[in-house]
Amino acid sequence: MIRKFEEKDKEQVMEIWLISNLQCHDFIPARYWRSNFTEVSRVMNLATVYVFEEQEKIAGFIGVMEDFVLGLFVKENSRGKGIGTALLNYMKSRHGSLSLAAYEKNSRAVRFYMKQGFKVQSERVDESTGERELLLAWTAAER
Repeated sequence: MIRKFEEKDKEQVMEIWLISNLQCHDFIPARYWRSNFTEVSRVMNLATVYVFEEQEKIAGFIGVMEDFVLGLFVKENSRGKGIGTALLNYMKSRHGSLSLAAYEKNSRAVRFYMKQGFKVQSERVDESTGERELLLAWTAAER
């Protein structure tokens, strides 16, 4: 079930955020993610966040500000089961276009977004990590 994020979800969501970043971005030092934990937790309250809940546990979440996807994360044991696709489709149904940034080295995520209809718009280097990012965009009219 997809539902709007509630404050009571924050601990589970932030745990998913940290563990997923450590697993999926092993090319970035772990201290980077740990040092940003507090700031991301604060920004969580400013974003539009939806969670995917199964059996009263959060399996994944998506956060958006305006039309920019800040993050889409799914617990490791729930990946590959359509949860990320469901969350992204839920957000697509509420937006005419979406954009996001994905690290080029996170090839699994890049493939996922391309499969979901996102197209590379440009590339840049993330100044805080020194890693190349792809800026991807999806528009409803291009489905």
